Amino acid sequence: MRTLKLLILAILLVVIVVVALANRELVTLNLLPAGMARVMPLSVQVPLFVVGLAGVVVGMLIGYIFEWLREHKHRRRARQKSREADRLSTEMDRLRKTTGKHEDDVLTLLGN
Repeated sequence: MRTLKLLILAILLVVIVVVALANRELVTLNLLPAGMARVMPLSVQVPLFVVGLAGVVVGMLIGYIFEWLREHKHRRRARQKSREADRLSTEMDRLRKTTGKHEDDVLTLLGN
């Protein structure tokens, strides 16, 4: 399975390199619309593949952020259940100490 994963990653890397080499031409990336560019012209010349890869990276980051926000309720519930389990475990230990019974009554009955 690890070899298959490495093979797929190697193929993906080759595809990215080939696309990058095929799109090395410089393009002008205007950071403001034409009307606003008169006031403050902001433009950058970058290779075309940088624009494409940056778009993919930004899209992935936005997706990760939305997924993290979507899973917030599940993480909160897991924390609550973990605290509840810790509280119940502590209470069970306390009850065992106060009653002096360290074995479960059902297990005691089954043993006889």
